[in-house]
Amino acid sequence: MILPRRYRTTICKLLIAIPILWLIVMMFFYTDKKPKEDSSKSEASGRKPHAGARIQEISNEGIKSHNSEDGDSSDVKSDKVDSEVEGPGVLIPPRGSDGPGEMGKPVKIDSPDKSTKEKIDKGWQDNAFNQYVSDKISVHRSLPDPRDDWCKAESRFLTDLPATSVVVCFHNEAWSVLLRTVHSILDRSPPHLIDQIILVDDSSTMDHVKDELDVYMAQYPKVKIVRAPERVGLIRARLMGARYVKAPVITYLDSHCECTEGWLEPLLDRIARNKTNVVCPVIDVIDDDTLEYHYRDSGGVNVGGFDWNLQFNWHAVPDHEKKRHSHSAEAVRSPTMAGGLFSIDREFFERLGTYDSGFDIWGGENLELSFKTWMCGGTLEIVPCSHVGHIFRKRSPYKWRSGVNVLRRNSIRLAEVWLDDYKKYYYDRIGHDLGDFGDISSRTKLRNDLQCKSFQWYLDEIYPELFIPGEAVASGEIRNDWSNQCVDSAAKREDLHKAVGLWPCHNQGGNQYWMLSKQGEIRRDEACLDYAGSDVILYPCHGSKGNQYWLYNHHDLTLKHGSSRRCLAINAKKDKLLMEDCNKENPRQRWKFLNYDHTKEEKS
Repeated sequence: MILPRRYRTTICKLLIAIPILWLIVMMFFYTDKKPKEDSSKSEASGRKPHAGARIQEISNEGIKSHNSEDGDSSDVKSDKVDSEVEGPGVLIPPRGSDGPGEMGKPVKIDSPDKSTKEKIDKGWQDNAFNQYVSDKISVHRSLPDPRDDWCKAESRFLTDLPATSVVVCFHNEAWSVLLRTVHSILDRSPPHLIDQIILVDDSSTMDHVKDELDVYMAQYPKVKIVRAPERVGLIRARLMGARYVKAPVITYLDSHCECTEGWLEPLLDRIARNKTNVVCPVIDVIDDDTLEYHYRDSGGVNVGGFDWNLQFNWHAVPDHEKKRHSHSAEAVRSPTMAGGLFSIDREFFERLGTYDSGFDIWGGENLELSFKTWMCGGTLEIVPCSHVGHIFRKRSPYKWRSGVNVLRRNSIRLAEVWLDDYKKYYYDRIGHDLGDFGDISSRTKLRNDLQCKSFQWYLDEIYPELFIPGEAVASGEIRNDWSNQCVDSAAKREDLHKAVGLWPCHNQGGNQYWMLSKQGEIRRDEACLDYAGSDVILYPCHGSKGNQYWLYNHHDLTLKHGSSRRCLAINAKKDKLLMEDCNKENPRQRWKFLNYDHTKEEKS
């Protein structure tokens, strides 16, 4: 049947008009809803979400970024514009590639007004770092790639690597810093190598790391949050996190870190080659004020050590270790680890007894794991191809119950189980009244069951460069009888490069306790008396004699400097050390060590 012409015309008009009308309606709705849709899209649709639905949409007009004269910093104007947010003062992180802090550049606040200054001070008080600056930086910020080209060579690492669960413990951590830690793991790790990120909340009290954190992390299936009902401390929080690990490798990170490109594969590669390898990344410094990312190339890598106060320290890679390698980017053996950042095979960790559950809060756990790794069949390494940044705080912002020296108690447990007869050198420093350090029977049984080697073996084979107090030719105070003054100086890191002082002799050790090594060093742990032509100062011991070489004559009581051939003296006012032409008759040049054993002198 053929329709009349007028009907055919009407139908044609409708076929043209209806699609046009539909397009107009859709364009209207799309324009109306686009901003809301854009702000709510998640990483699942190809875009990374902002750092939390918790944050209001605000203007970034108050943030002005520009290169300084040397092109390496961003200045941020104070936000007179009302750039505040709901919650604890967290700001929208800029997302531009040239935004504050991108490529690890420093962010500095230019002439903050009173309100901004109050926020900066509050951030420092709560976190012991500049939270205000952190909140200006994207939680997805870019970083430089600090890896050596050697690390990037094709087929450098195995392809069939084990997956890992990353355990991050926190207590009241700043929102932007905690999120930046998590996103740096997700953004810079092959997805198939991350089984889970387990966030362990050590009973935080701030709202932003409670429900708001749960809501934010719900969009990331690999992130799991577990919460301690009461404050347990870092060691027990890590043990709590380990119970949820299903992957073959556990990786521990602190909650104020940033992982760089290619950080994970080098660590897992070492474990894939040998399950008893315990591996640490190079720990780069994130400035606590500007959040600048500092790094060094593989030639500047250090390894861990310790002193007889059982305190961790860093030192240069020793020559005997350098000779084992053809390239500086190869994994290097380290006597100890710093403890905050490392990867370990889960089964090997369990075989080693994980952490001593008798340790309280934190402290000493890094040395315990280091000693038993080496002594019980493992290897501890620093991996220069892996870099992770860490905010090093100058103080702890957290409060603990008072009245208990937990570091001392933990260190005594450590010494009793692992140091054998060498524990006496620690007790010489802290006193021999050990107090109650708990039951260690399960830990000594663990050591016996694993048939671990002796601490003597560890010192001989793993840390031969460590100075042993028992091998000192002389020790104790260095007294000048004419003045009743003793050589006196603290030997902490901040005391290095300063003139050594004098103080009335008190026979209580401490800052007046010195040791004369067979090699002619006058030292306290890793600090040595050093004379380069001006004052006698404390300088890191280097083992090369030179300015640190002293010749002690026990008969005429003189201390002659090896290279200058001058003698240590006290001035006429009895308040300063001098170096003078030697005169054994001069009472100002006579020095007596409290203890002296000529049988330990190095024979020429």
